[in-house]
Amino acid sequence: MAETVQQLLRERADDDRVGVRYGERAWTWREHLAEAAGEAAAVIDVADLARPLHVGVLLGNTPDMLRSMAAAALGGYVLVGLNTTRRGPALLADVRRSDCQLLLVNAEHAGLVEGLDLEGVRVVDVEELEPAGPLVPHAEVGAMDTFMMIFTSGTSGDPKAVQVPHVFPIFAGANLVDRFTVTAEDVCYVSMPLFHSNAVVAGWAVAASSGATIVPAQFSASRFLADVRAYGATYMNYVGKPLAYVLATPELPDDADNPLRVAFGNEAGDRDIEEFARRFGCQVTDGFGSTESAVIVTRPPGTARGSIGQGMDGVAIYDSETVTECEVAEFDAAGRLTNGDRAVGELVNTQGAGMFQGYYNDQAATDDRMRHGMYWSGDLAYRDADGWIYLAGRTADWMRVDGENLAAAPVERIIQRLPAVALVAVYAVPDPHAGDQVMAAIVLQDDATLSPAELSAFLADQADLPTKGWPRYVRIAPSLPSTATNKVLKRDLIAQGATAGDGVLWVREERGTAYAVARPTASA
Repeated sequence: MAETVQQLLRERADDDRVGVRYGERAWTWREHLAEAAGEAAAVIDVADLARPLHVGVLLGNTPDMLRSMAAAALGGYVLVGLNTTRRGPALLADVRRSDCQLLLVNAEHAGLVEGLDLEGVRVVDVEELEPAGPLVPHAEVGAMDTFMMIFTSGTSGDPKAVQVPHVFPIFAGANLVDRFTVTAEDVCYVSMPLFHSNAVVAGWAVAASSGATIVPAQFSASRFLADVRAYGATYMNYVGKPLAYVLATPELPDDADNPLRVAFGNEAGDRDIEEFARRFGCQVTDGFGSTESAVIVTRPPGTARGSIGQGMDGVAIYDSETVTECEVAEFDAAGRLTNGDRAVGELVNTQGAGMFQGYYNDQAATDDRMRHGMYWSGDLAYRDADGWIYLAGRTADWMRVDGENLAAAPVERIIQRLPAVALVAVYAVPDPHAGDQVMAAIVLQDDATLSPAELSAFLADQADLPTKGWPRYVRIAPSLPSTATNKVLKRDLIAQGATAGDGVLWVREERGTAYAVARPTASA
């Protein structure tokens, strides 16, 4: 079995089955990898080999991006996946932090670098790279050598460049191929951004490992089903809220008449998983993972509702202040967590970093992740007596309400039960006296309605809603600020406070449960 992406793609070089489809065009694996080898030779020819050979790409989900990924693997240099939604100084900082000496762009994204101080960085239109003879790789890489640098989503701080080793997509791709019986006859629809780890390891690597056809696409909820049918897509990956966005489109009687059989991804809610499977007639499996790949949680059959699964060896939940393992979660008869202060902690890998090799050029952030000889994920969680792990949000999602610690994720899961709700984010806004007040920003399903009285009645019926978890403020919004990977930017919502942002604001009476419309919020 191949131990590097370089070896894996060399094994595909004589494969005459279709490897890539895009619009009306198709490439066999042989054709695709021949083009990639030509690009790799051209890159190596123009590079300064006295400097780290880091090649940044601003390309989007296109055959150009797939070719550049394969070229980096075959050429034995490092590809830097730059977020195409970053702008100005933020984008420049990413280029500088990752030591890019070349920056590949296409016509769609060339404008992003105009006006930036890119001294020492050569900007090249990927269509103008001229093959420079047969490929002589820059390096014969090993399993733990860096294949790509992929930036974290930046939902809770500045993005950091994760050094993704060759072995990670090899390991993940082989695991998913075996898990879902993916073969060369399958078609992998990849509409999550290819500069992000989910698309690389849960989409691209699956196709590369199995010899399936890969279809790069830009996510569109309204175009999703038409694409699946047109390309004959049998497998898809997702991260964040895409299932919810697709489910918000009008349901049609023939939605299940499609070739899709597997959807695999991260961060979907139970209701969306079940509804997507029902509506589109496919298997939906949700997992837990991060770009750093240091904490592995699997979701075996029988996983408890609301749980992300059970951790592999070394995965535990720790109190970051005492550096001790948290108590097992306890619940009252209604299902409310009764010992949250002692049960909720941070997901860690007590055995070390796993495949995580640190953030490039950011020792302080690496040291923060690797404390006391353990990897600290930044994810809050708790574990029940049967070992099922439940997410409680990020470390920034702790709220201090009336002197009690409260996690945001369990409240979000409860509100998500409301059929009218498409998306919800729960977060803290300042209490004028002390601590925090709970706020919820809600996006409704298309054509759905929700009144303040209906929300109050619903919350009153949720026996497992924490006493302090009733949101004081509720904003019914047309959309929520999100990253390119469909993760809600809570820091933007927190910065808006209780009264800013699009939509309509409801406020709950201070010592009651009734909501009243305060007024349209500032941008409405």
